Amino acid sequence: MASCAPDSPCSCDCFVSVPPASAIPAVIFAKNSDRPRDEVQEVVFVPASTHAPGSRLQCTYIEVEQVPKTHAVILSRPSWLWGAEMGANEHGVCIGNEAVWTKEPVGEGEALLGMDLLRLALERSSSALEALRVITGLLESYGQGGSCREDPTPFCYHNTFLLADRTEAWVLETAGRLWAAQRIQEGARNISNQLSIGTDISAEHPELRTHALAQGWWGGQRPFDFAQVFSLTRQPVRMEAAKARFQAGRELLRQEQGGLTAEVMMSILRNKESGICMDSGGFRTTASMVSILPQDPTQPCVHFLTATPDPSRSVFKPFIFGAGAAQVPQVLSPTFGAQDPVRTQPRFQTQVDRRHTLYRGHQVALGLMESDQGQGQQLRQKQRDLEQEGLEAARGLLSGEWAPPAEKLGALFQAFVERESHVYA
Repeated sequence: MASCAPDSPCSCDCFVSVPPASAIPAVIFAKNSDRPRDEVQEVVFVPASTHAPGSRLQCTYIEVEQVPKTHAVILSRPSWLWGAEMGANEHGVCIGNEAVWTKEPVGEGEALLGMDLLRLALERSSSALEALRVITGLLESYGQGGSCREDPTPFCYHNTFLLADRTEAWVLETAGRLWAAQRIQEGARNISNQLSIGTDISAEHPELRTHALAQGWWGGQRPFDFAQVFSLTRQPVRMEAAKARFQAGRELLRQEQGGLTAEVMMSILRNKESGICMDSGGFRTTASMVSILPQDPTQPCVHFLTATPDPSRSVFKPFIFGAGAAQVPQVLSPTFGAQDPVRTQPRFQTQVDRRHTLYRGHQVALGLMESDQGQGQQLRQKQRDLEQEGLEAARGLLSGEWAPPAEKLGALFQAFVERESHVYA
């Protein structure tokens, strides 16, 4: 029997700022991906593609019907699975997901992971609303389920999502095939491993309320509060801790209302006191992402990704979709084909080394930061200087002061990854 208890360590934090909360006319998206401590997260670029009628697509555990055309995406994903923890597409859609447990039981069967749903939505949508419809449609057709970690002991959960584009954001929270969504047209919002949509529901599954009535969770008289109706009556310790993190994240956003920038979002993701930048209970922040989505459609979106753990000691590097965009080999993990532990049955009976080149260099740098104060400070300063260059490049690009050819923009992430690798060498 699968162990799907929510007492296992798990936490993530997603943030979004929609003008006028942003300091610039742009939507700002951010996420920390908190996963098993030694899990490697890679950054994968998948170009746009067309597919033959009747094609099937293998996701982490199951196959789904392929669509005729898929968009180019940049993904930050645990290297053993098909989906992603966070990512963006060429149309300026960003999505992050989080684990959640509700009164609706978590199934033991293999279906689509929340991370699979995230990637599928990015590949198939050109707006946050369309991405929401893709996810909810796939939920209805295939459901969600399967172990979410590379371990022989299954770890299962349902998902919440933060979806953003150039004009707005949506929070989508699920319980099995059921769901509720909230539209964010201005201000700042965050999610942290718990249901957070109350009575302000913008869209919902057609059977959401009748199911709650049938289960006796809602009497039908008082206003329908999704979080109150579907949240577990007795919250596990880990989910109680998520409440404090959610409140801390909301307060950090409130303090910066009207002044939220990519740099401010990076500082929030690095906040250790709140637990947003975390390392406890066998879990830690394994990768981070911040995106600038300008409201002006003529301006490019800029996505900053770390590809390494602990954002307080990592470099956010800029990625921009363009003619020169391609897979960066230094942040791509090795593959193991049919012998991969996720492919053999029973699954996850052996372990493989999934560390990519940048991850290995970063591990050495972290060791020096912890063992040699002087050298560690020098390394950290080099990281800050490199990141600042990336932020300055983004500012110049969005202000019109810097207008490089598309090929150079597409190769920007490659250049910064190579320079970070040289720092660690």
